[in-house]
Amino acid sequence: MSDTPTPTPDSAALPQSEARPPLSIEWHAQSISGTKKPVNDDTWLVFSADKNGATHLEDKVHHSLKHHDLIFAVSDGMGGSHAGDVASELILQKLSQYIPKTLQQAAEGKHPEYFAYLEEAVQEVSTEINRIAAADPLKKGMGATLALAWFTPENLYLCNVGDSRLYIHRVSDAETQQLTQDHTFAWKSMHRGDINERQYRSHPRRAALYEVVGGGHKNVHPYLSSIPYSAGDQFLICSDGLVDGLWNKHIHSAFSQNYSNLPQLTEALLTRAINNDGSDDTTLIVLKVVESP
Repeated sequence: MSDTPTPTPDSAALPQSEARPPLSIEWHAQSISGTKKPVNDDTWLVFSADKNGATHLEDKVHHSLKHHDLIFAVSDGMGGSHAGDVASELILQKLSQYIPKTLQQAAEGKHPEYFAYLEEAVQEVSTEINRIAAADPLKKGMGATLALAWFTPENLYLCNVGDSRLYIHRVSDAETQQLTQDHTFAWKSMHRGDINERQYRSHPRRAALYEVVGGGHKNVHPYLSSIPYSAGDQFLICSDGLVDGLWNKHIHSAFSQNYSNLPQLTEALLTRAINNDGSDDTTLIVLKVVESP
């Protein structure tokens, strides 16, 4: 399994004349509270979007990309009494309002700058979280991570802040790869090869984030990338609670052994992660790109 992100420039979108027939996405989402606190600070969200706005979708659905973009996101909140769940819910709620504005521009014949728009949207949400936190002492310092996958008919645009992650599994490559970057110095050390995965998992600063949405930070610098996707590709979006209980090889093994059954894949990942750790909230969305009926 590779954990090295492979960014693709925004210009990699297929020209409209070469656009393929729209595909569909199947998914399954679940969130389990951890044992170390009473409130689940994780939030997940799935919504379809077009020029008319966003429609929130359920945890087990099959949806075509013919008429809508599909957006999947996981956020892990932090800080204060009930502040973490407020922050994670707020970031996903606001993004579901911002993203359709880009599609309105596309409908008007303008070429959306997906990276610039995502960066602007995340910054606006971060500013709003800081504003709310400043007005309530119980929410001081509240912030959240973000891992977001935005599927257009041509490309996947991804965005992350903090240590919530997005993985891709391709049967053709027999590989499972982390597409996002953790915003911790311990992860960067592992990525450079200075430490191995075992050393990373026991690193005392493993959870020390230098980028979060909110958290009193004036500016936020999300990791942004894009890749093409094909029928058969599978994806995992998750909070760090899942990674706490799973090594990279465990994630790859779960994909390989449960490729045709998303609920079974979800259960396999959750069960092993919770049995191995389970102290933190554990949230995941598993996705599969399929041919449209």
